[in-house]
Amino acid sequence: MMTIIDTHAHIDQLEDLPGALLRAHEAGVSDIVAMSVDLDSMQKLLAIKDQYHKPKIHPALGVHPGMVSDSSGKACLHPDLAYDFMRANISKASAIGETGLDYWYKWVRKDMPERQKQKDSFGFHLSVAREFDLPIVIHSRGAWRDCFSMTIESKVKRALFHWYSGPVDILGQIIDAGFYVSTSPSVAYSPESQKAMAQAPLERVLIETDSPVHYKDGDASYMAEPKDVIRTWKALARLKNLDEQEVLDQVNTNAKTFFAI
Repeated sequence: MMTIIDTHAHIDQLEDLPGALLRAHEAGVSDIVAMSVDLDSMQKLLAIKDQYHKPKIHPALGVHPGMVSDSSGKACLHPDLAYDFMRANISKASAIGETGLDYWYKWVRKDMPERQKQKDSFGFHLSVAREFDLPIVIHSRGAWRDCFSMTIESKVKRALFHWYSGPVDILGQIIDAGFYVSTSPSVAYSPESQKAMAQAPLERVLIETDSPVHYKDGDASYMAEPKDVIRTWKALARLKNLDEQEVLDQVNTNAKTFFAI
């Protein structure tokens, strides 16, 4: 039976979690790396991991850069509580994330103090990943160079730049540093995703859904759930003009190596 791994999904945000997990299992999804974005989602994911076992859930603990502040510049959460929770439950984490920087938010683009809030949060996550030798999953939209620089400076060993669609020159530096990138169902139609994945060596690529996110399917759209990682796999194989089984075997190996699952 075919097995496939979704390396990035926000399953606590799925409207029909039992149904989505059942559909994923029936489609051949063996494992899901489940991302958190704040304290509430971290708590939910640990409960989900205890309740559901097919597919196997691997929680990632972290605070998303979009949750560090909101459009008014006020904190969306009590970061110290979230950070304390991460440390208290670090033994249950398969990874640190989702963390990173995002300069595309309107309230962050030209606001240096807001950028610094994100950098402070990202720096904390990098330090935890290094301290506990855990892989870190990085959100880098519009901040690819700063994310890469901070990651290098932190000396973490395993870093994944998730849904990478940034500049090819930075992609080259990411790969040369020994890090990984991932792609989503957008690789079927997004010029930015396709350009990046065409250049990324398959040995350093993981596949994901980032569920629940809307993606295009021709003239229509759909809300992704973990089973749709199959769409990512097949679109990546088409883009690289490689045998589907060859691609599946490699991305599964990559995921198992990176997350130690």
